[in-house]
Amino acid sequence: MSSKIVLIDGHSILNRAFYGLPDLTNAEGLHTNAIYGFLTIMFKLLEEEKPDYLTVAFDVHAPTFRHKMYAEYKGTRKPMADELRQQVPVIKEVLQAMGVKTIECAGLEADDLIGTLSKRCERKDMEVVVISGDRDLLQLATEHVKIRIPKTKQGRTEIEDYYAKDVFERYQVTPEEFIDLKALMGDTADNIPGVPGIGEKTATKIITQYHSIETAHDHVEELKPPRASKSLNEYWDLAVLSKELATINVNAEFSYELSEAKLGNVYTEEAYVFFQKLEFKNLLSRFDVAAPANKIEDGFRIITSKREAEEIFAKAEKAQTTGTVLFKDMENVLPLFADQAGLGGIGLCFSNEAGFCIKTGNDISGEWLLEKLADVAETTDTFSMFHLKESMDQIKIRKPENCFDVSVAAYLLNPLKNNYTWEDVAREHLDLMVDEKADQEIKACYEAYTNYASVEVLSRKLADTKMDTLFREIEMPLVFTLFDMEQNGIRVEAEALKQYGNQLACKIGDLEKEIYEEAGETFNINSPKQLGVVLFENMKLPGGRKTKTGYSTAADVLEKLAPEHPVVAKILEYRQYTKLKSTYADGLANYIQDDGRIHGKFNQTITATGRISSTEPNLQNIPVRMELGRLIRKVFIPEDGYRFVDADYSQIELRVLAHCSGDEHLIRAYKEQSDIHRITASQVFHIPFDEVTPQQRRNAKAVNFGIVYGISSFGLSQDLSITRKEAAKYIDDYFATYPGIKTFLDHAVTHAKEEGYVVTLFGRRRPVPELSSSNFMQRSFGERVAMNSPIQGAAADIIKIAMIRVNQKLKKQKMKSRLVLQVHDELLIEAYEPELEAVQKILKEEMEHAAKLKVPLEIDMHTGVNWYEAK
Repeated sequence: MSSKIVLIDGHSILNRAFYGLPDLTNAEGLHTNAIYGFLTIMFKLLEEEKPDYLTVAFDVHAPTFRHKMYAEYKGTRKPMADELRQQVPVIKEVLQAMGVKTIECAGLEADDLIGTLSKRCERKDMEVVVISGDRDLLQLATEHVKIRIPKTKQGRTEIEDYYAKDVFERYQVTPEEFIDLKALMGDTADNIPGVPGIGEKTATKIITQYHSIETAHDHVEELKPPRASKSLNEYWDLAVLSKELATINVNAEFSYELSEAKLGNVYTEEAYVFFQKLEFKNLLSRFDVAAPANKIEDGFRIITSKREAEEIFAKAEKAQTTGTVLFKDMENVLPLFADQAGLGGIGLCFSNEAGFCIKTGNDISGEWLLEKLADVAETTDTFSMFHLKESMDQIKIRKPENCFDVSVAAYLLNPLKNNYTWEDVAREHLDLMVDEKADQEIKACYEAYTNYASVEVLSRKLADTKMDTLFREIEMPLVFTLFDMEQNGIRVEAEALKQYGNQLACKIGDLEKEIYEEAGETFNINSPKQLGVVLFENMKLPGGRKTKTGYSTAADVLEKLAPEHPVVAKILEYRQYTKLKSTYADGLANYIQDDGRIHGKFNQTITATGRISSTEPNLQNIPVRMELGRLIRKVFIPEDGYRFVDADYSQIELRVLAHCSGDEHLIRAYKEQSDIHRITASQVFHIPFDEVTPQQRRNAKAVNFGIVYGISSFGLSQDLSITRKEAAKYIDDYFATYPGIKTFLDHAVTHAKEEGYVVTLFGRRRPVPELSSSNFMQRSFGERVAMNSPIQGAAADIIKIAMIRVNQKLKKQKMKSRLVLQVHDELLIEAYEPELEAVQKILKEEMEHAAKLKVPLEIDMHTGVNWYEAK
């Protein structure tokens, strides 16, 4: 049985993977999608081919092209994207770590290396498999050389296979003739110009008849159609060049030892470390190795004796910094019931020499462990955990000022990564690799050590980036405020929610009948495919945009179509009601707990701007645009003897913009308490203040808020249904009216381009890597981010300060009233009726004085017997 070698065209497969997969970055900001895609394709092919040898060929960074004109022609092609360029040296390092042979040679391109190697190996009676995204390499196909061309679409890889017979079947030419075919028809993907005016069909006809461009040129007067004859005669030099460009050198001179390409176990310990750094977690399962042992592991101890545990706790209480973690008892619980598992033990670390896993069992109870941890949290100078809030329902924290949340610190340093794990912190900040397959007890020691050791590192980095005050005075106190809100929960009237769902069901049923009547047939309204056929084929409505899966019936398509027929508006309305029913009427019911309240989660390490997000369920996304959507707020009710107090900042982002920009006109308008949208309309549209129409005010409002989000003339034209030219004039006139805003926004973009990030009033940094992208759309998005983030981030910080102070004051005064919800710029208090006036006073005082700006902060405040009434 002959041996087999796989030859991979490195740059070609990287390029295919880069453009076929969505962008990925690791914690260090390295783009990794091309590397990930390359490895995925390589693993798939190795499993299928099971080769004896493997070599990956790369182009040299500055190749000497085969022809002077080739260099000139290739010089016109689009340069490699920076996001791809940075991944090339990394994949080479990864392959080296895997023991994979790589080859590159000055003066030769990768396809020359592959072409030569394929012939050398074929002469040794080897089976050869060539992997490339470039069809140029089809000329190498024989009975023993197979060309495999991967295509990556939406994260999935499909592969076309070609032996010589397959090339002929697909192109009606032999592999040798394929060179001449390319010379005539050209290939922009492979940078071959071809002959103008000759396409694939004509080129195929010519080569199948004459077999080469030279013979075709000898019979140029006979070529059909006449335009092909004329083109080949006129552009003969270009045809010759194209053939030279398309011809792979199969007799190149370079040194290569086949023995060095012998394929061994690619899943090496060194590669495992690389995969961890690159955060390819789902590929780690392929490795049957452990991460390299760390010296700290020598000091890890598993404790099952209460006497030993007491000695360890005594030392921890006196320690300067203590890192800890709780873990569940999974030994006696099936994974499906993990939530029901009890405390299995804790990890504890307070020095660089030792880490402890103290397990429950024998005479160590979970209650005793938690009591001892509470004592440690009170007496140690710094009590450090990862996701502290999630453990506070078990550990009683008596001194919040002692606490350090590692996840929050890491998030501040890299807010673009919203799924930080403690392993990420260990790797990124401590250069510590943890074995994924380690026992739970060892992992507990590692996490405790990470929480201990990262305090000093993260604190220093926060200070270096001037975010230490933000962390200490806003983000850490917020942990405790969010915990209180989650514990408080919000009461929901289950029966009213059910009735609301029934009301929606009736409305949906009525709409369904009306839609069928308008359409003249019954169909599945929720099926985009069926809906598209009904609207654009059966009803013959205009604007149908057909895709591979059928007509597009996306919301933006239907909104433009709505004026054409009343059925479209009914379909949009139907979608809104079905969304309301499934997400809110039915969905919220699943979250009501035994106490009749929903205890959702509030997350502070998800959004890049610093905004708090809400999940399980998302209570920040309760509908407000439709009246029937707003009515769902009626099911949220306070406890008996309580009332809701809702306080909402008035135009906080515009006020922050006025402060940050220092624009005199905007500041004066706020200080004079003018109608800001009316005054903007008056100044931008050059009309007296008293003559501004409601429509002009609405347009000015759209411009005011659009500017905050870096809106473009196109975006504004869409929002206001006006021409792009009109929208551009609105924006120009706006900046002429408020020149300070233009200066501020331009500076924000310039700063972000120079420094790589923007900063809020309170020192929060938001990296803007999109500004350095080679993609125009990404850069444009980056500019909008740079304009908006300082505003939205500062507004988020202000509401955080307000909610912290409100919550602390309610608790300090031992009031029964409690903070139950935050929705971006809005706070909702469940106020004990005898405390109602005091609560309103606290809200007004703390919210309006949360920050000292050049313009006053103002709130709108209402009370009610349900959230709808209070809002």
